[in-house]
Amino acid sequence: MVCKSYIKGWLIMMCMLLVCTVIAQEQKLNRAEKEYSRLGFIKASDIYEKVANKGYKSAELFKKLGNTYYFNAKYEEAGKWYEQLFELEEDVNFIYYLRYSQCLKVTGNDKKARKYYDLFMKKGGVMNKDFTSSANYLDIIEKHSNRYTITNLPVNTDGIDFGSTVYDGYLIFASTRDTGTVIKRKSAWDGHTFLDIYKTPVDSVEKKNIKKIKGEVNTRFHESSVAITKDDKTMYFTRNNTTPQNLTGKLQTQHLKIYRATNIDGKWVNVEDLSINGDRFSTAHPVLSPTEDKLYFVSDRPESLGATDIFMAEIHSDGTLGRAENLGEKVNTRGKESFPFVTERGELYFSSDGHFGLGGYDVFYVILKNDMPTGSLINVGTPVNSEFDDFAFSIDTGTHKGFISSNRTGGKGYDDIYAFLEQKDIRELLKARIYGKVIDKNTREPLAATTIIFFTDEGKAIEIHTDNEGRYDQETDRYQIYRLRAEKENFSTDEAISQKDVPEQEINFELQRDRFPITEGLDLAEYLGIKDIYFDFDKWNIRPDAEVDLQKVLVVLQQFPDMKISIHSHTDSRGNDAYNMQLSDKRAKATMQYLIDKGIAPERLSAKGYGETQLLNDCGNGVKCSKEEHQLNRRSEFIIIK
Repeated sequence: MVCKSYIKGWLIMMCMLLVCTVIAQEQKLNRAEKEYSRLGFIKASDIYEKVANKGYKSAELFKKLGNTYYFNAKYEEAGKWYEQLFELEEDVNFIYYLRYSQCLKVTGNDKKARKYYDLFMKKGGVMNKDFTSSANYLDIIEKHSNRYTITNLPVNTDGIDFGSTVYDGYLIFASTRDTGTVIKRKSAWDGHTFLDIYKTPVDSVEKKNIKKIKGEVNTRFHESSVAITKDDKTMYFTRNNTTPQNLTGKLQTQHLKIYRATNIDGKWVNVEDLSINGDRFSTAHPVLSPTEDKLYFVSDRPESLGATDIFMAEIHSDGTLGRAENLGEKVNTRGKESFPFVTERGELYFSSDGHFGLGGYDVFYVILKNDMPTGSLINVGTPVNSEFDDFAFSIDTGTHKGFISSNRTGGKGYDDIYAFLEQKDIRELLKARIYGKVIDKNTREPLAATTIIFFTDEGKAIEIHTDNEGRYDQETDRYQIYRLRAEKENFSTDEAISQKDVPEQEINFELQRDRFPITEGLDLAEYLGIKDIYFDFDKWNIRPDAEVDLQKVLVVLQQFPDMKISIHSHTDSRGNDAYNMQLSDKRAKATMQYLIDKGIAPERLSAKGYGETQLLNDCGNGVKCSKEEHQLNRRSEFIIIK
């Protein structure tokens, strides 16, 4: 009895312990869920990892555990958990293929990174003409690289320093640097103190020259990413939106918002919320267009195509903002796009982890036309881009000097600001040339004043004209595929497709007259594009496919009832001479009979076979020639005799 009671009690205790263990794990997960929803990744990662290390497995666990590291740029740790996710469940949302690919790239596993990036493109439905394989992208990135010299700035700390706004001789940036305050508040996102906005003279970027900007912009929460109007009156900047948390009265960090401040006596005051913001999504990283009537920014609002997208809104004359407009799929992907910068020349630079790059955020470039992206999008290459996060890019296109922020290895802190000098203008990377000549197909004479139209895949068109020699020459976008059309009055139209990533290519056109003088001796076949009237081997009955060309001749004869023609049939030199003469004559007469049967009076027609007596080249008896050369001699002619 004692033994049985002992065993029974032991079993009950073990069951209770098991239940307690499960409850404890679920409580930890619940706490982790709470931290995750608040973006408190430092605590959540610890909890998730402990649960996972005890053998608890689920796709959702590995996703969120991977994400807590991924969003803090700890790609090696993130990759470990994403790997377990794919071992457990391969059919996951396509965005995880992208994230895992980036983690693999950063940790040096290039082959596997390319595999998962290509799977991301396939599963995400982005495998179209604007995308290519990862291997091709790496080749292109290599071509764009080594155009910059880059230097780490002395203003960097062991914390976070980033930003690139240059205004009135100052570099304006965000930093978590120690400002001497007694209370050091830290963010749950990354464990660092909160960001404030600072400035330092561009010509003497040193720590001793750093000053916090004055006014009401810097608060107890994050501020960063500044854009200032040219008249020095208005500042747009990013700040955490704060809302009361339940009934405690304490403020809880929520989403990001863009605020606007006014400069009064050197202080930025009168901070106001903007209409493009929302309490359920983030809006951040403002930048102005060259004319300052457009505001570009980043958001994860419901209209986003991916995790975060770049948007644009009009700034009206009264200061109000128009509707947020997504920049579209040329820029935005299923991943994250952020930190836009617009040059005075109307070019957009931005960071993205959705377009294939070297790892993490890479900086990309695209031209803006009518405030929207157009043409090719390219990766700016190394050393601006690295295997880590590279962002907050800016450049003065006049001096070719700029700034880039990065968490690459070798820096002084978590994020550092680097200065760079562009040694070769990025526009040179896009330059290509398409040239050629347009001639009359029949006379072989050049056709001056022919219109050449270049159509892009966006439906846009460039129109130029040939010179007196029939030549044209156009500078193009190297990474665009163009559909070229040559057209001239009284001539047929011809089209061609250009090749992508070719620095120079020649595309010639031969235009056929579609209006030509009706004169004696003119060959209708030459102007109607009739090469030959095809017959079956050793036969002379009209084949159905030959009727297409004969109908062309029939229509001309019907339109001009007084016209008379002579039908000539020719063969190549292969075969017996006499036989070729006889066969060609029968075919010429069969062609004539077809037209008679269609209502053309016999007296308007004559027919004769010439066999191989009127060859157009040297491919006579015993001469070895290609099929194409023999084909040139096999032809039909419809010569106007009246």
